[in-house]
Formats: sequence, structure tokens, C-alpha cells
Amino acid sequence: MADGIVIFLHVIFSILLVTLVLIHSGRDSGLGSIGGGVGQSGGQHVMERNLDRVTVIVAVLYLVSTLTLAKIFT
Repeated sequence: MADGIVIFLHVIFSILLVTLVLIHSGRDSGLGSIGGGVGQSGGQHVMERNLDRVTVIVAVLYLVSTLTLAKIFT
């Protein structure tokens, strides 16, 4: 039962991580540039910083779920 929950969370974290990485803007390209040519105004910069923080949190959760799955199935 617990392994099913961990597998489900692992899949959710992986989908979230891929989505968050695709949202990031890299040098005026990527999906993060959608929304017009506003540039790096104050609000845009804060949104990018928060997106970075959320991406790091999801990446850490993904790592924890990966290590938990490795511990369960070994």
C-alpha cells in the first residue's frame, strides 16, 4: 500500500518537474517568454525567482521519492 502511494507521488513530482523546467525562460526563449515583451520588470523578476524556488522544492521532493523507492524495492 505504501509503495503505491510513493509511486503515485513520484509520477506527480516528475510531471511537475518537467512542466516547471519547461516554463523557465532561458535567454529570451522557452515557454517562460510567453506573455509579451515586458522584459525584466520588477514583477516579472519576482515571478522568476518564485518559479526557481518552486522548481528547487519539487526537485528535492522528486529526489526524496526516488530514494524512498530505491529503499523500498531493494
